[in-house]
Amino acid sequence: MSDLTRTKSRELEAGPGLKYDYAYNSRGEFVELAMNGKIVVKDSDREWELARQGHLKFYLLDKQYPDTVLQEWWVFVHDLKKVSGKHRHQGGLVLFIIEGHGASEVNGEIVEWHKGDCVMLPLHPKGLDHKHWNYGTDPAKWLAFIYLPSWNHVASEMQQIENSPDFQQKMAG
Repeated sequence: MSDLTRTKSRELEAGPGLKYDYAYNSRGEFVELAMNGKIVVKDSDREWELARQGHLKFYLLDKQYPDTVLQEWWVFVHDLKKVSGKHRHQGGLVLFIIEGHGASEVNGEIVEWHKGDCVMLPLHPKGLDHKHWNYGTDPAKWLAFIYLPSWNHVASEMQQIENSPDFQQKMAG
């Protein structure tokens, strides 16, 4: 019988700073996160903040929460006490009303909404100026969904036109 010869081959190691190897490793990290990242974000995992647009709680926000399986989405709740700030971007987002009754002014047009409604802000190349009101005595809340690849594709801007009165009051005091 002839003797068996075993040969061990090993993969060549990457060269330092090669762009392909960066892309290769990045894709591997993406897949690893998709397979093993956090798939449930509990309400208690996130904090409310008073921002220029109003009272917000972000559940998904790309680099801010790098442990979640979806990194291409912004998902947040807006707790609309009375009135939001006013800002402009190219649209392309969905607002699902989870509580209350109110209205949104979008490029000068008033659109009313109620609990259970789904409000869609369409893509618009020149942007959509918009502001929101709570028409009830209890807070109005919606859950917003923004898919970042679409936003990036249309080079969506974010321009704050007016700050929310709550934010103005906080900054003044």
